Amino acid sequence: MLTGMSRMRILVAAASVAAVAVVPMSSAHATGKLSGKIVGIDPGHNGHNYRDPSYINHKVWNGRAYEACDTTGTETNGGYTEPLFTMRVAAYLASDLKALGASIVWTRSNNTGIGPCVDRRAKLLNNGHANVSIDIHGDGGPSTGRGFAILEPVADGPNNKVITSSETFGRLLRGSMLHMTEMPMSTYDGKNGLAHRNDLAGLNLTTEPKVLIEVGNMRNRTDARLLTSSSWQQKVARAMADAITKFLVG
Repeated sequence: MLTGMSRMRILVAAASVAAVAVVPMSSAHATGKLSGKIVGIDPGHNGHNYRDPSYINHKVWNGRAYEACDTTGTETNGGYTEPLFTMRVAAYLASDLKALGASIVWTRSNNTGIGPCVDRRAKLLNNGHANVSIDIHGDGGPSTGRGFAILEPVADGPNNKVITSSETFGRLLRGSMLHMTEMPMSTYDGKNGLAHRNDLAGLNLTTEPKVLIEVGNMRNRTDARLLTSSSWQQKVARAMADAITKFLVG
């Protein structure tokens, strides 16, 4: 739970994040490398989830079992929240992708709302006919642990046709993260930066290739210095855009 002061700091900072929505491809970008491609972006959590715990805690079906609609997310020791981090990276990523001609489908348009629930997020991206999607998160792991982890889906019905393609995207994203950022592979989650998960609605319910990336550990002091840096957020967004471009067009 945030203190009143840290919450105020984050809300003020959140106001600087530009509101975003489903963004169609403009004529100016019609000849870009990703022209005609649709990318789904899911910035994890939301800045005001803490205001309605009964809604956020109600159970939704994730394709295998019931899980909470969402959570408030984690934060750094200094009070920089995961929802703000994911929204900022998502905004930088969208800007890079639009410059390449892509259209963007979003799960939330700002950092001052509540939800949507994780099952609804999956449906928004599916219904938006995304060619590929990425769920962006920051982890709240052990303070001694460092690094990024890319979570990939396990076949459970709705996602059966995109398991192999999701794994391909995950490997490309791992390569871009290693070559374009200073973040190492996770020392505590998965193996060689990759992990398969069957308990997350976003992965269980997807009908397009998708991974979830824990970009770093917000509870680790070294990772936190990167995660809270605007210049590094832009760098990691470029790494994501690089992987998405390689996946979609080679």
